Amino acid sequence: MPERSIVKKEQAAPDARPVEAGAAPAFVVLPRRDVRRKRPPGVSFLLRLETLRRVGRIASLLVCDYAAVFLAIWTALAVKTGIQGDFVLREVTDETEGYVGFAFLITVLLFARSDLYAERARRPGLPKIVTSLFQATIVTVVFALADGQKFQSYYVFYGSLFFAVIYVASLRWVHARVTGSLLERAGFRRRALVVGTGRHAEFVGRALEDAPRLPVEVVGCVTPDGLGHPDLPALGTIDRLPDVIAQHGIQDVVLADPDFPQERAVDLADHCHQRGISVHVAPSTMEILLQRAEFVPGQSLPLFTLKPPVFDGVDFAVKRLFDVVGSSLLLLLLSPVLLACALAVKLGSRGPVVFRSVRPGIGGEPFACLKFRTMRTDAEEHQAELEGENEASGALFKIRQDPRVTPMGRMLRRFSLDELPQLWNVLRGDMSLVGPRPLPTRDFERLEDWHKKRYLVLPGITGLWQVSGRSELDFDDLVRLDFLYLERWSVSLDLVILLKTVPAVLRRRGAF
Repeated sequence: MPERSIVKKEQAAPDARPVEAGAAPAFVVLPRRDVRRKRPPGVSFLLRLETLRRVGRIASLLVCDYAAVFLAIWTALAVKTGIQGDFVLREVTDETEGYVGFAFLITVLLFARSDLYAERARRPGLPKIVTSLFQATIVTVVFALADGQKFQSYYVFYGSLFFAVIYVASLRWVHARVTGSLLERAGFRRRALVVGTGRHAEFVGRALEDAPRLPVEVVGCVTPDGLGHPDLPALGTIDRLPDVIAQHGIQDVVLADPDFPQERAVDLADHCHQRGISVHVAPSTMEILLQRAEFVPGQSLPLFTLKPPVFDGVDFAVKRLFDVVGSSLLLLLLSPVLLACALAVKLGSRGPVVFRSVRPGIGGEPFACLKFRTMRTDAEEHQAELEGENEASGALFKIRQDPRVTPMGRMLRRFSLDELPQLWNVLRGDMSLVGPRPLPTRDFERLEDWHKKRYLVLPGITGLWQVSGRSELDFDDLVRLDFLYLERWSVSLDLVILLKTVPAVLRRRGAF
């Protein structure tokens, strides 16, 4: 790309723009050529390789989705005819072939609308898959009814939806693992640079390195003062950003500083985009809040009103119905586990089986949060003696080897089995299946005011805390996850969090 030429203010071209205050020239002229012009042969060859890789990605995902939709419809029909006792393989296959064409077309269109065929870094996960499949089912039902078709039962639709979620999610998980392994073996890793300072930037760097779906190598960071972080070496100051990008072959720049000047952020994005470098912004609390901003027209000053993150109206009814049905089914299915845990607690130590922990709930109103007892009966009396050994950040109190925990209680905690009685709290309306975790009164009293916004909704048995690192995360980051959940809530997100809670518990990551 040719160098920019310096001109005087009166000679500035229409596409010129001012430089930073204090610089000698008044304007800088941008290149006067279309960035889409014909490339040199070497660059064109590399672009063709990128295009081939993109075509291969989309084609392979289409194959996975077609197989998943076909298998979902086939399985739903096979289960139905098998229960009725008239299963015939050829008939089920023929009927499936009659449905799959239209169903797959609608699925692909809605998947494409949700960026489910985008590159790995931008491709959404299970929540979008569930939402898109649900939408595809609704569109298919409406089209079938408008076409004059009659159905004795709508099982073929909701049965196919159920199996489609399983098959699509499974095949796409396999696809991500296989293609990720191939990219890793081929040495394909995007080199990323974090821009910013403070704990937020350090957390973003660690999260990028640990993300299994993102083949990213974080080479370091640039900061205003040139100082780095323990796990994120500094490569220079922000003023040296162009040199750092060129020297280290950076392909992605991640802005992770809420206090970064807006003017410099625009210049940074322009500089990166002119060189084909992707720019990402890691959201702060303010960006998360702005997700629910509603524009208020007709004011002398344009304003955005922040709606409170509460579930009301239809949203509340849907979430409450989900909680009642889900907790009832789980209580029924897990009743043998509940009985086994109760017996283990009773035989393991003296005292009641269930511990009623009074905790602030919605609006800060106290309620009795039920748990299987995991500590000695005099545990609360010794709380003050152990404050100096607290290993958690912020308002939380956590000790890996808490001497008050009984041997049986330690095992229950490791697999979160002590939380199962809270299903009764959900059924009573004190809690939700998914939501911000209720904190003990001791922790609640140490919260800052902005932390308490998480109490605008019912607390939950599980949440983004539990599937995003649990006790290993910084407390402020945990609260931001609560805010993010409130902004992005949907039934499909609740379902995804519940599904992800199982492997998170089995891995026992951060649980103590």
